[in-house]
Amino acid sequence: MSETAEVKVKEPLFSKKNKKLLTDPLNDDNPITIQVLGICSALAITVQVKQAFVMALSVLVVMIFSNLIVSLMRNLIPSRVRIIVQLVIVAALVILVDQVLKAFVYDVSKQLSVFVGLIITNCIIMGRLEAFALANKPFPSILDAIGNAAGYGWILIVVAVFREFFGSGKLWGIQVIPQSFYDFGYFNNGLMILPPMALITVGIIIWVQRSRNTKLIESN
Repeated sequence: MSETAEVKVKEPLFSKKNKKLLTDPLNDDNPITIQVLGICSALAITVQVKQAFVMALSVLVVMIFSNLIVSLMRNLIPSRVRIIVQLVIVAALVILVDQVLKAFVYDVSKQLSVFVGLIITNCIIMGRLEAFALANKPFPSILDAIGNAAGYGWILIVVAVFREFFGSGKLWGIQVIPQSFYDFGYFNNGLMILPPMALITVGIIIWVQRSRNTKLIESN
């Protein structure tokens, strides 16, 4: 018994299991492309890279602190009111994030509009609280939050890059397609800034991601 306990104490913080919490959501268990969660925000705020980045960063902050708080309180939260407690924690964090955005990046906050508030009911956040933070210690819960938020965020940014580049010829609001291209007859693809093209872009990424996911291919 003492040897087993000693092994557990010496287990490294970034063990293979903990590393998987960070890496799996980036590819094999991505919340958008594999679990098909958080699609609404991926369609709504990916017209510009700046908006997508701020949204991804906001979700990261909310996920880290909500996972941490719920994990710390996991033995104190009554089972019958756990969803309400989780919503209160996430809502409080979202309000703080929204106020910070309004104070420091007001223009982006105004463009994101109600979508920051909708982080409260983001199925990825609520899913990780319910499925992971309630049953695990704080450190793994933080790693799980970082991994899933990063997996969510990189998809948002990739979609936004395609939409902003082909839709307006810009990246991060900066013109990247030279004016000479337009002088020769080049036109921005106006469809890229419309919601249907966001859905198509996300669909293509999901198709590529799933086709390269050996775990899903083997299970089928």
